[in-house]
Amino acid sequence: MRVKLPAPRLRGEMSLEEAVNLRKSVRRYRDEPIALEQLSQILWAAYGINTWGKRTSPSAGARYPFEVYVAVSNVTGIKPGLYHYDGKSHTLELVCEGDISSPLARACLGQRHVKTAPANIVIVAHYERTTSRYGERGIRYVHIDAGHMGQNIYLQATALGLGTVAVGAFRDEEVKALLGVPGEPLYIFPVGIPVE
Repeated sequence: MRVKLPAPRLRGEMSLEEAVNLRKSVRRYRDEPIALEQLSQILWAAYGINTWGKRTSPSAGARYPFEVYVAVSNVTGIKPGLYHYDGKSHTLELVCEGDISSPLARACLGQRHVKTAPANIVIVAHYERTTSRYGERGIRYVHIDAGHMGQNIYLQATALGLGTVAVGAFRDEEVKALLGVPGEPLYIFPVGIPVE
């Protein structure tokens, strides 16, 4: 099943300067859904395609070593499940049905915000895409690229009035087994409406 996402907005209500100033890590979310339009906008900011046909986050040598997945538990207009984000077509493709937020939180050392977030964006690295050109140095470049994407997620979530936090503490093998997809999970971003 493929879900066509709403087109991203190219102008927002908050300036970049305001988003940078207000950006913070948020770990407490309301027990409310986020809108599909909000999820769409964050995914586009993370790894979508901009108006000149390039990814929205930079990548060393344009190797783009990531696949982006979303564990959806409470997003309006879409069923709970694990989805793969295709930035080129701006669509979500269902990988498996069902809410996986509880086992994902357990794999993340019991971090409650992973369980309570309406959506968790999971960044999966394919190191070989970059190391095939840059050798061992490419590992560093993949991590730098992940930081670029993470900041885009933070800033876009902030501009939308949502909260997120970068999660790097998890048991790799458990997350890999839960997702059942190739690559190395590198980063998880729970997204929700802040309690405060």
